[in-house]
Amino acid sequence: MVLGGVGVTAPVLLSGCTGFMTTKDNMIDVSAPPGAIEGTLRLGSLEFPCMLGRSGIVSSKREGDGGTPAGLFALRELRYRADRLPAPTTQLPVHATRESDGWCDDPNDPAYNKLVALPYKASAEKMWRGDNLYDVLAVIGYNDSPPVPGLGSAIFMHVARDLGNGKLGPTVGCVSLSEQHLLTVLAQCTSATKIRIRPT
Repeated sequence: MVLGGVGVTAPVLLSGCTGFMTTKDNMIDVSAPPGAIEGTLRLGSLEFPCMLGRSGIVSSKREGDGGTPAGLFALRELRYRADRLPAPTTQLPVHATRESDGWCDDPNDPAYNKLVALPYKASAEKMWRGDNLYDVLAVIGYNDSPPVPGLGSAIFMHVARDLGNGKLGPTVGCVSLSEQHLLTVLAQCTSATKIRIRPT
């Protein structure tokens, strides 16, 4: 979803991690000070600045709170705009975005936090955007196994909003990078890659 310490009682969501041994080379590490909208993304020897939700990294994510969820998550798939760029290099599952693609963000709908076809009967975010933010993205496996109503939806790693003068804008809960940095990271990703998001 575009713009923009773990508490003892907060739910910890570990999506698709059963039996998985993480290493430096297949773990994306995203870190930032509490409340910060800019963080650092590391993968192996790669290190890039990244943008976070307008509320920073949060341990108890809720729909619409502007926070980026803390935790360890799988990367489900890569989606891209075939009319704007060639299929990116990656070992993640790859899907071309369609004009009718949406992502349901209505906690009361059975398709909450799932891909839907537009027009849709409930609230859903357009995946085919006029700007470039979703030209390429990786779906982060947050709150999807199964989705819990109200705990947040449409958490992606996507292209950052360019504010000019070398500045990037925050998200409303996703992790974002410049397009070139994102493509570089995705080229290193496999189905075993996980993303860890944590406050420092």
